[in-house]
Amino acid sequence: EQIIHATVEFVDIAGLVKGASQGEGLGNKFLANIRECDALLHVVRCFQDPNVVHVEGSVDPLRDIAIIGNELLLADLESLEKRVERLAKIARSDKEVRKELEAVEALRKHLEDGRPVRTFPGHDGEEIQPTLRDMRFLTDKTTIFVANVGETDAGADNAAVQAVRDYAAGHGETCARICAKIEEDMAGLPDAERAEFLASYGISESGLDLIVRTGYAALGLASFLTAGPKEVRAWTIRRGWKAPKAAGVIHTDFERGFI
Repeated sequence: EQIIHATVEFVDIAGLVKGASQGEGLGNKFLANIRECDALLHVVRCFQDPNVVHVEGSVDPLRDIAIIGNELLLADLESLEKRVERLAKIARSDKEVRKELEAVEALRKHLEDGRPVRTFPGHDGEEIQPTLRDMRFLTDKTTIFVANVGETDAGADNAAVQAVRDYAAGHGETCARICAKIEEDMAGLPDAERAEFLASYGISESGLDLIVRTGYAALGLASFLTAGPKEVRAWTIRRGWKAPKAAGVIHTDFERGFI
């Protein structure tokens, strides 16, 4: 009688520009929104069009990735500075906090060297965990690079997309190619017409489907189904969970064994 799909929530923020961490453009206004997300979807321009102005004056996806990465890193560093100040005051009379302060100061040095939180050598250490949990650093999140191409490149990678793929692979991240213009033109079409429309560009699935599938894989997510006469529902779990833990997303009693 009813089909309930798994859901993925996307939070769309205004594009960041160089200097955002210092208040340029819309500044830090939207950075708090990013902190609450599980992953970053970084859309990178990989098409040439004289009618679409680029804020930097030219199309260079690796430069754009570096600009945004630097802004996120500077925002993390600013947040961490405040954490260091607070811990330094408490650490004078608390040995355990002194250990955390040492780890946080090492992380600050790591960021000052231009390296993201996720590559910090002491990332899994017990002392740094309270800070990582509380701060939800922007550069500690899984990043999926979305190479936005023109209609003529919708079916195959151009040089710009390949550059983004190589960069993503070199940093342990994922890349997906989409054409936002095709997605816009396809919006509202019935399923049968959508398939035909995509086929005309040599594409087998929509960009949105690709991003959702890529996102699930990047975050280590999977779905399982429950089915009955009243409804079929998809439930989202982490890959590798055993049946009792997976059942806990339906009801906690299931995980404890009270069925």
